Amino acid sequence: MKSGFLSLFILIAFSTTIFLFTGCKPEKKADIVLRNGLIYTVDADRSHAEAIAINGNKLTGVFKNDEDVDKHIGRNTRVIDLNGSFVTPGMIDAHVHFNRAGVLINDANLMTVSDEDGLREEINRVVNILDDGEWITEGLWGAYEQWALGDAGKDRHDDLDFWRPHRNMIDDITTENPVFICRFDYKEWLANKAALKAANLYDNPVEGMEFDDDGTPTGIIFRDTEAFEILKNAIEPKSHERLLDENRAALKALREAGIVEVHDIATPEQTKRFIELDKNNELTARIWLRPDLSRGEELKEKGFTMGHHPETKEECNLLRYGALKGYIDGIMGTHGALFFESYDDQPDNYGHWRRHTSDCPDLSERNMEKMYDLIMKGLEAGFVPNIHAIGDRGVAEMLDLYERLKNEGVDLTGFRVIHAQVVRPEDFPRFNDLNVIAEVNPYHLSDDMRWMEERIGYERCKGAYAFRSLLDNGAILSFGSDWPGTSAAQYHVHPKYTIYAAVARKTVKGKPEGGWFPEERITVEEAIEAYTLNNAYAAFEDDIRGSIEVGKLADITVFDRNLLEIPHDEILDVEVVMTIVDGEIVFERK
Repeated sequence: MKSGFLSLFILIAFSTTIFLFTGCKPEKKADIVLRNGLIYTVDADRSHAEAIAINGNKLTGVFKNDEDVDKHIGRNTRVIDLNGSFVTPGMIDAHVHFNRAGVLINDANLMTVSDEDGLREEINRVVNILDDGEWITEGLWGAYEQWALGDAGKDRHDDLDFWRPHRNMIDDITTENPVFICRFDYKEWLANKAALKAANLYDNPVEGMEFDDDGTPTGIIFRDTEAFEILKNAIEPKSHERLLDENRAALKALREAGIVEVHDIATPEQTKRFIELDKNNELTARIWLRPDLSRGEELKEKGFTMGHHPETKEECNLLRYGALKGYIDGIMGTHGALFFESYDDQPDNYGHWRRHTSDCPDLSERNMEKMYDLIMKGLEAGFVPNIHAIGDRGVAEMLDLYERLKNEGVDLTGFRVIHAQVVRPEDFPRFNDLNVIAEVNPYHLSDDMRWMEERIGYERCKGAYAFRSLLDNGAILSFGSDWPGTSAAQYHVHPKYTIYAAVARKTVKGKPEGGWFPEERITVEEAIEAYTLNNAYAAFEDDIRGSIEVGKLADITVFDRNLLEIPHDEILDVEVVMTIVDGEIVFERK
């Protein structure tokens, strides 16, 4: 017994002596090691590496030579051979509408549908997801009927009679699920037999319904009619669990796309669901919430500011409040973006001054004083503004207001112009002069080029989605997908679509041959930076995230091929093979 204690004493003393004389202690082994990879770090030198060590939620080693990671491998280390896969810092999406994304996954998505087969296939998919009695809603059929998905604007179908569905196309597969779905422009809706009966309209016709020759309803309902109002009021609200399932579907899509964080246009209702998912340990992406600009005063009264968890008020980098989101104009898809000159195809239309927040009506005239007041209230609460501005006048007016704030002594770090879709030549340098971020959505150009030149002409299109001009004038680009899109356009969350649009400037079908205004292309390296380090900077967290460096948080995206070397036309074939968030592997392609 004494001999055993003596041996233990000698061992402890020997270990202590080594520590005292060498000044070090035995190194803790890594929890995860990624090796044999092509790692683009996006550090200050834009260096490359071959291996990474992760302990907990931190990067503890980044190695240019693969064999140097061996000393971090212990008995319990999970070693992952990347087999040459391409590694970047975790992809951050700076612009999503999270609650809408889950709707297009778990509810009807008919945007590319304009025939009976497509309608039946999609409705049947949704029926198999839902429980009996749950309503199938929205849908947005026909969004790409006039211009096919991926069209560059040369094959427009003019004088088109929009396809019109009939309830008998889906009645047999929706006997237990009422259906009330709409065309993309919301002017016509389709109700199945179950919905008509639920609203007591099948045998009791009212104004706004269409009928077959035998007097039975076709299911077509016209907007803003008595029938429309009755059906709208008959819809059973989605259950809380169904809404959570939509959120879970959206989170799954994010991790499969390599997205480690989203900057979400957050509603109070969705924020509550984020809190619940967080408590259940179901969040597999970081969430940077962007409440409406009108809420600055309210959030201040409740004691919240940027970086606070939306329930506990604690500092947090998983679920927390970010900037406040406001609006200055409409969108290109509805001729609502604000321009100094009228639209070419609507000579009397210059766009419109949009509601400055989501809770006030559209404005028919300029009212920048209200925008100024809302921004100041937000700043008093510790929130910076991120403001939607699309047309060249919308962008210029927003930059004018930011310049006014700067002249009053306001630090504009983190201020953003969201979208900045069409910019005048004289406004490009102002982003750098004011230290204002250009938050852009490159995939918009792949979709919008269908009709851009028709609406604003060739000359103004030179300033549209002009990422090279912005960069060359010193602007910081922040990339976002705007997922899932608008009622007339579907946007993708996978970063390959955004990167492809920025570097190739083509549609998903590779049109036009040389790219649309190819002088505005940027490099893949610049696109990756806009998706990672720049977006961390835009969230005031580039010191802890956004690049692969020792001490930073372990957020990593792994792709199946080298984005820096493959031809641009192959970018759309790239897939994500692994997503790591806060040191946890949240997605691994089998």
